[in-house]
Amino acid sequence: MSRRSGILEFAVLGLLRESPMHGYELRKRLNTSLGVFRAFSYGTLYPCLKTLVANGWLIEEAGNTPEEAPAAPLTGRRAKIVYRLTAEGKEHFEELLSQTGPDAYEDEHFAARFAFFGQTSRDVRMRVLEGRRSRLEERLEKMRASLARTRERLDDYTLELQRHGMESVEREVRWLNELIESERAGRDLKSPAHGEPARDTTEGAPGVLPRTGDAPGPDTPGDTTT
Repeated sequence: MSRRSGILEFAVLGLLRESPMHGYELRKRLNTSLGVFRAFSYGTLYPCLKTLVANGWLIEEAGNTPEEAPAAPLTGRRAKIVYRLTAEGKEHFEELLSQTGPDAYEDEHFAARFAFFGQTSRDVRMRVLEGRRSRLEERLEKMRASLARTRERLDDYTLELQRHGMESVEREVRWLNELIESERAGRDLKSPAHGEPARDTTEGAPGVLPRTGDAPGPDTPGDTTT
C-alpha cells in the first residue's frame, strides 16, 4: 500500500467514524473539509472503499431514505450505497490515530492527522506536533545552508523564490510553536479563553484546513530538500 493511499484510507475511516456516508458525500467531504485531497477522483476513492470493505473495516448498505426508496423501481437505477464503519474499522482507526511515527510528520499525512486532532488524545497531539516541528527545523537548516552555498550563483528571481520557500517554513514553525504552547498549557483550540473570540490558529498551516489556501506551503518550489 502506497503512502498516499494510506492517507486516503485514514481520512475515509475518520470521516465515517462521524457518520455513515455514500461515495459522493465522502468525496465532497474529502475535497471541502480536507483540502489535501482535492486531487482525488472517484477512480481513486472507490477502490479504496472496496479495500476497506474487504478488510472488514467498512460495510456497504443500500440507501433507504424516503427520497431514494421509490427511485429504484421507477427509474431502474440502483439505490446509493452507504458506507458504515464497523467495530473493527473503528478499532483500526483508533490504532492509526495513536501512531506518532515519522509518517505522521510528513506534509500530506500531517495535514490529514491534524484534521482529526479533535479525536486525538493530548499526548499524541503533542508528539505529532513536536515531531513536525523538528522535521521542519531540519528542513529549514538545510535550506539556509543551501542558500548560503548558492546565493552568488542565483539570479534575483530564483533567489527570491528560495527566500519565499524559507519564509513559508519559518511561518509554519512559528504556528507549531503556538500550538505546542497551547497544548502544554492545557488550552483547547475550540474553547476561547476568558470569553474572547477564538483565534484562527490555522494561518501558516498549509493543506491542513480549507481556509489555508492563501498561505503558501512548506513544499513550495523554493524547498528543494526531501
